[in-house]
Parts: sequence; structure tokens; C-alpha cells
Amino acid sequence: MISRRAFLRLFGGAFAASAGLLSYAFIEPRYRLVTTSYRFTPPGFPKRAKPLRIAAIADLHAVEPWMPLSRIEEIVRATNALEPDLIVLLGDYVSAIPRRLRSGIVPMQVWGGALAKLSAPLGTFAVLGNHDWYHEPEAVRAALAGNGIPVFENEAKKLETADGFEFWLAGLGDQVARRDDLASTMRAITDDAPALLLAHEPDIFPQVPERISLTLCGHTHGGQIRVPFLGPLIVPSRYGTRYAYGHIVEQGRHLVVSGGLGCTFLPVRFAMPPEIVLLQLG
Repeated sequence: MISRRAFLRLFGGAFAASAGLLSYAFIEPRYRLVTTSYRFTPPGFPKRAKPLRIAAIADLHAVEPWMPLSRIEEIVRATNALEPDLIVLLGDYVSAIPRRLRSGIVPMQVWGGALAKLSAPLGTFAVLGNHDWYHEPEAVRAALAGNGIPVFENEAKKLETADGFEFWLAGLGDQVARRDDLASTMRAITDDAPALLLAHEPDIFPQVPERISLTLCGHTHGGQIRVPFLGPLIVPSRYGTRYAYGHIVEQGRHLVVSGGLGCTFLPVRFAMPPEIVLLQLG
């Protein structure tokens, strides 16, 4: 039988550990930043002497004090330091934290000006996310486009690297806001060059045709809170954890889901640190 003293010591240790973990859940989203790298050759991509480097930023959710301007500037510097050929922004730039849990918002033109400092030879391109549509989508679009970042909605553009490699970059409208039109997006791709698709939510992936070499998404935050041995607690997807996070291959088709940078509803992350995704393709 355990003694009263031993029980109190055990209970106190468990309480201290729980308090420490809870404190860390508030520290992780604000002070950790990792780069998650994937290197592979998607279908339709030629093998290249130098891989195509794409940096992906998702779910910024600019808000005080959890994602202030200084933090966004830190993310921009870290992204530029990766020396990507192309930078893509996968939606949800505005706050998703309730008013009672935030001290203020970061104005759209402020975070838009910070993102304007992203630098890559092929440029920076964006799609909007569901929270952007919950707020003022045209103002969000203006904050990006007005700072030199084109926003795709069911459209595509052909890009060419310095060594002559051509590929299509397509962007799907937001699915939660019912702005998505995959058929129109595919019609915008007019030749057989490899094609990449940007889509905020990954739920579109089962409908994405083989013609798309790789689909890039955000939205899920990787679950935001991942419990050891259990995985993510909540994933905003009708497919559950199927497309929660990472590099997923189904029937030869490739999907990468970013864990994102900011927070939704609660300003906490656990075992899912904010990340910049770096893709090295071919």
C-alpha cells in the first residue's frame, strides 16, 4: 500500500508536470519556429540537377500578442534565408483568436507590408483561406495584391526557372467559403507542363486529378494540439486525421499539408510547433 507521503509526492509531481506541459503549450506557438523539409520527385516532374525549392507559409493568423508584427518579420527572414525559388502562401492571414484572448489585431496593411519583403526569383503567390472569407476577403486580397503578391482563385500561371524549366502554379478558391472551382482551375492549365496546386483546405485532394503533380495545403494546423500516442485532438476536416499533416501519397498522387504558423480559437500548440515548409522537388 502506498503511504500518504508517497501519494502526496506522486500527486505533486504529476501536478507540476501537468502545469509545465500547459505552460509549454502557450510557449510553443509564440517562440518556436521550425523548418520542415521534404525532398522527392512528384509525378510528371523531371529529375533535375538542382531541385526546385519552394517555401510554403500557411495559417499566419496575425494577432497581438500571439502573432505580432515582430514575429511575422522573423518568419519572413527565416523564409528568405532558405533561398527558395518560389514562395507560396496558403491562406488564413487574419486572426482566429477570440477577442477576450487577444490584446489587439495586426492591421492588414501592416502584415501585408511585412509579407511584401518575402523574396524569391519566381515570386510569391497566395490563396485565401476560410478565416479570410469570414472577415473582409477583398481587404485581405488587397493587402496581398497591393504589396505585390498575386492572389489566385481558380486560376493558374506558368512559371519558368532560370535554367528553362517550365511548370504551372494553380490556386483553388476556398472550399469552406464555396469559392472553389476545380474544373475551371484545371482548364486554366493549357499544356502538359507539370502543375502544382495550392488549396487552403486539403479536403479537395480526393478529387484532384493525376494531372496535378503535387497539391499543397494548410488549414489543419496539423491538429494544433497533438497528444503523444493519440495524435491530433481536433482536425477540421471531414476526413478526420487522413489529411491532418505531412506528406501523403494516395494512388501515386502527392499531397503536402503544412502544420502552419498561428493558432485558431486557443493560442496554444502542443507537439506541433509553428513551421515553414521547404519543398525540394526533382
